[in-house]
Amino acid sequence: MGLFKKKNKEEKVPCDCGGNCNPKSMEKAENEKTEGAGVKVLGSGCAKCNALEAATKQALEQLCMDTTIDHVTDFAAIAAYGVMTTPALVIDGKVVSYGKVLKSEEVVKILQKVRG
Repeated sequence: MGLFKKKNKEEKVPCDCGGNCNPKSMEKAENEKTEGAGVKVLGSGCAKCNALEAATKQALEQLCMDTTIDHVTDFAAIAAYGVMTTPALVIDGKVVSYGKVLKSEEVVKILQKVRG
């Protein structure tokens, strides 16, 4: 009865990095995720990602906060945050928005809520 025999094949886990991830790159992404507080925009660099970055910069300037924004384009690093839809906004290591472009007023409200 060959139908019920188990095959000893190693299962491959699909990923969204296009086959470029490995244990070393995933570890690096995890470390980058937890290093230091700050504001990050996650995305490939498309128009929507750039629009979110501009709105975030405007909101930070409006609140007189540090305007340094990291734009993360590495898919392994983005996946380390658990984000599957970009653009995404990360504040102090926490994903606060993903999959949409926020207006600067929305970012101001989020920043006030997260950073007090």
